[in-house]
Amino acid sequence: MFTRPARADQLDDVKRQLGDLTKQLEMSQQATRPLEATLSNLKKQIDSIRYQISVIKKQLKQEELSLENLEKDIQTRERGADKIKKQLDRQVVYHYRLSRAFSPLALLLNLGLNNQTILTINLEKGLVILSQQRIKNISTQLITIKKDKQKLQQNRRRLLAKQKQVSQIEDQLNKQITFYQQEITKAKSFQETLQQKIAELSRRQKELLAQKTGMFTTTVGDILLTGDPNSRPDYDPGFRPAFAVFSFGAPHHKGMSQYGAYGRAKTGQSAEQILKAYYGDIRIVNVDTNFSISTDQGRKRFEDNYMKGIAEMPVKWADDGGFEALKAQAIAARSYALAYTGWRMSSRSLKASICTSEHCQVYRSSKASNPGRWGDAVNQTKGQILVSNQTNEIVNAWYSSTSGGYMQSYTSLGYTTPSFWDTKCGNQSCWTPDAYEKIAGSPWFYKGWYKSRSGRNCGRNHPWLNQKEMADIINAAIVLKNESNNKSHIYQLDGCLGSNPDAWSMDRMAQEADKYGGRITSINGVSVKYSNNGYTSQVIFTTNRGRVKLAGDLFKLTFNLRAPGAIHIASSLYNIARK
Repeated sequence: MFTRPARADQLDDVKRQLGDLTKQLEMSQQATRPLEATLSNLKKQIDSIRYQISVIKKQLKQEELSLENLEKDIQTRERGADKIKKQLDRQVVYHYRLSRAFSPLALLLNLGLNNQTILTINLEKGLVILSQQRIKNISTQLITIKKDKQKLQQNRRRLLAKQKQVSQIEDQLNKQITFYQQEITKAKSFQETLQQKIAELSRRQKELLAQKTGMFTTTVGDILLTGDPNSRPDYDPGFRPAFAVFSFGAPHHKGMSQYGAYGRAKTGQSAEQILKAYYGDIRIVNVDTNFSISTDQGRKRFEDNYMKGIAEMPVKWADDGGFEALKAQAIAARSYALAYTGWRMSSRSLKASICTSEHCQVYRSSKASNPGRWGDAVNQTKGQILVSNQTNEIVNAWYSSTSGGYMQSYTSLGYTTPSFWDTKCGNQSCWTPDAYEKIAGSPWFYKGWYKSRSGRNCGRNHPWLNQKEMADIINAAIVLKNESNNKSHIYQLDGCLGSNPDAWSMDRMAQEADKYGGRITSINGVSVKYSNNGYTSQVIFTTNRGRVKLAGDLFKLTFNLRAPGAIHIASSLYNIARK
């Protein structure tokens, strides 16, 4: 398939834009998170404060009612104050007169000292005292009215002040929550805009990288894969120490391994045994395939044309002990085509078209005209498809060239394939010597990748790195392990896949690694650990600062970002060699 090549400066521009937008998004999100936390806490505080305010308002309301009642009482008492004052005036006059008239000496002189005189004196004295008390009581009433009126005015001023404070608090809280809500809304809107731009740039970046690096699916195709001697571990790069990463297989590691099927056929397994090994709990069923299929090259008779034109496995294998592998491939390809186009056990008709490139299955009209032994494999398996014993539905049969010795599970149409070590012993103990792909001689079983699919190598003619280059990659992995936000700075320096202005130099990367135990300057040894689930779980380097342990996926990511040229790790199952 022809694609227009991407310009390096175009990719650089996209990467710069993407890096800038990503930084802006991260900064915006970091700024928004405290706002959201503050708003959440503020809402809780406001709910508590509003409850307290409601209680205070009720108390103030009661206080206001009490003041209103007191004011009414004072007004009533003030209306009677004139009458009280008149009573006071009369009582004062009466008391004055009574006091002037009361003379104990005169009574003694007039009446003499006897009981009647004493009684009269005491009576008049009592009247004087009573008059004094009445004057005092009336005066106290007037003073009390005056004090109550003053107290009423003071309490009303305090009540108004409290009511004003409560109103101010409510206004302040409402302004704060409105402010935070507006700021968060603006930030979220800005983030959505950035995310849309990043998504668009990421899509463009993937398209550009796909054009530059030739991303691909890995089936054998009609032509045998050939080994590159420079990609083998016995190649001598001419310098020491030298380091290279060798991948076991290439993506996608799911479904049937074509080289594995070839190896199994060479050891005597039948097509049915091969298919059950890779697809699990399945059976082979014969169905009516007397119809045509729609492709991007027009409609084809399914069995007589389309199936015979499938160019996914070398015909040569048939005469080298691999005919059963071709038959297994025919059944898998037939199952895949039917599943892809919507054919189901309950509705046996094709509902969609299928492409004729490796994005679906490779079809060539020239092969359909002259299929050779492949045509025999198609004829001998005519109408045969894979059906799941668990779902009784057709199996969407994926396949690829070389898995590296471990098959990963996948789920499609409700059925899940097994994951297992593709070896003669059925487990990891005899991997790699007895891996079926190695028995078949797959050149991708253990390979150092230093070229793109198009053959671009950016001046590197082998996958080996010198000590300085590998130390730089380890330093980058140490930085990435401790500072994931610095991923944008980890990028190759030779510009093979486009330059990145944010990429750190080797010296800067070493300085950053110094923050986490010291930089790597020399490497004395390397080893890896493999998971039982078919991936490299850990990489251990013996260095100038001792043993450095890195997670396998972290090292792979760092290596593919930082390694020079087109050198890369093609599989999650890999080894590192040192010369």
